[in-house]
Amino acid sequence: MPKIILKRDECIGCGSCQAVCPKFWKIADDGKTNLLNSKQPEGSENYELELADVECNQEAADACPVQCIHVEK
Repeated sequence: MPKIILKRDECIGCGSCQAVCPKFWKIADDGKTNLLNSKQPEGSENYELELADVECNQEAADACPVQCIHVEK
């Protein structure tokens, strides 16, 4: 199953992910993005979300200027 990974500590809050894929991405009050419905594995700084279909998340990863979003297929 594909997995979306967000390295949130690297996010600069540009909002490009939210612009192309608002179903999964939202800028939080601290100015960084959140991957909606994701989980943070214990001991990890990353957030992960497994999906049957990556939908617009590949576009979000491609649009990210600091490449803190990764799609593992």
